[in-house]
Amino acid sequence: MFLWLVQYFSPLLEQLESRTTGDSHVYLTGRTAAASVTAFLLALILGPLAIRWLNGRFRERVHSDSERLNELHAEKNETPTMGGLFVMAAVLLSSLLWADLSNRYVLAGMFVVLSLTGIGALDDWIKLTTLRKGLTVRQKLGGQLFVATIAVLLIWLEQRTQPNGTALIWPLGNAAIVLGPGFIAWGILVLVGTSNAVNLTDGLDGLATGCTIFAGSAFVALTYLCGHSVMADYLMIPHIIGSGELTIMLGALVGAMLGFLWFNCYPAQVFMGDAGSLPIGGLLAVAALVIRQEALLVVVGGVFVVETLSVIFQVGWFRMTGRRLILCSPLHNHFLFRGDHEIKIVTRFWIGSALLAIVGIASLKLH
Repeated sequence: MFLWLVQYFSPLLEQLESRTTGDSHVYLTGRTAAASVTAFLLALILGPLAIRWLNGRFRERVHSDSERLNELHAEKNETPTMGGLFVMAAVLLSSLLWADLSNRYVLAGMFVVLSLTGIGALDDWIKLTTLRKGLTVRQKLGGQLFVATIAVLLIWLEQRTQPNGTALIWPLGNAAIVLGPGFIAWGILVLVGTSNAVNLTDGLDGLATGCTIFAGSAFVALTYLCGHSVMADYLMIPHIIGSGELTIMLGALVGAMLGFLWFNCYPAQVFMGDAGSLPIGGLLAVAALVIRQEALLVVVGGVFVVETLSVIFQVGWFRMTGRRLILCSPLHNHFLFRGDHEIKIVTRFWIGSALLAIVGIASLKLH
């Protein structure tokens, strides 16, 4: 909307174009900051209203398969959930205001956020209003695969003709593996996997929220650099034309999550639910796929990866040996079972996430 208004007033546009940042026609850096602040304020304003509304309709029901985990989380019972609805509303409203809505990457990102929020909200609604544990695995995965397929096709059609636009890039040495049409299957795997990884991490007050802030901030920088022809050439990373506009959406995500953390920090006044965790992972995956930095997504989102691997290894080890590899998965529950306080666990995971974000950005110059 902002971009359209500026473009409408052509004399002003001529003056602004002389100060272009990257490939954006109007102040990408300023719009990113504005999007972040806007989303933060929207989350703070919408938060109390949404929490009151959710408190009367959707409250957490602690009913995992582990009795001990249920006891440890007993005080979380009846806490309002599905807070992802107002967080994602803040992201989308801010993006509508500040991003270039003619940019296909922005449209793909907004489609993923809106669709996965819907799937997550439906899953939450079923869990909270029936005796079922949400959507079945087949239903949930089917919905995610459908959304991922459409989003990845949009990305592939946009950048299949760009240099290294569909190549798998290894950060150290910038070795490239050309995927061609195989990019579609790879992209679907990355998007669905990242979406579920963030979902698995969302188990303690502020845990997924804080880790998203660090990972999202790293991708704000990465998308900005990738969309800037001079900086991309200097760092020897793929320059994807138009990718800089995703910086706006990621800035909005970081701002919205900062606002949500105001209410989600221990002891949480609201949980995000699948309505928040699924679209967060989806948007991070879209950014990584567009700028061809899936390998850095594994590093920057290392906490999400470790949490997911802990579940996979736990299930695999139990099926092979009949014993548990760790006390309880995902990994944060292992430390909770060990007796560590929730605040200590979350803070240490945040520290790990911050360090991984720094390592991910620094690795751009290690070739």
